[in-house]
Amino acid sequence: RVGTLQVDPVRHEVRAEGNEIPCTPGEFQVLEAMAAEPGRVFTRDQLLRHLHGFDSYVTARTVDVHVMNLRRKIEPDPRRPTRLLTVYGIGYKLSDG
Repeated sequence: RVGTLQVDPVRHEVRAEGNEIPCTPGEFQVLEAMAAEPGRVFTRDQLLRHLHGFDSYVTARTVDVHVMNLRRKIEPDPRRPTRLLTVYGIGYKLSDG
């Protein structure tokens, strides 16, 4: 739980303000990693390793797309995020908003 956001890895569910939020497997993995350590800044590479391990040929843009989609789903105003924040030059962090 991070503020009003709940991530349940056992049930593979995400809820915001009590409403269930449908997530793709990739979106869920990104959110699960960040919710386990709220406030921690994750680099794109760290999130990619969580998503696909070391042997995958995906790009850092994959993480950006997942973050953009998650913002549309969990943020009151995705253009002004309060939960899933960009830390410029480093990566992303999940805040209790």
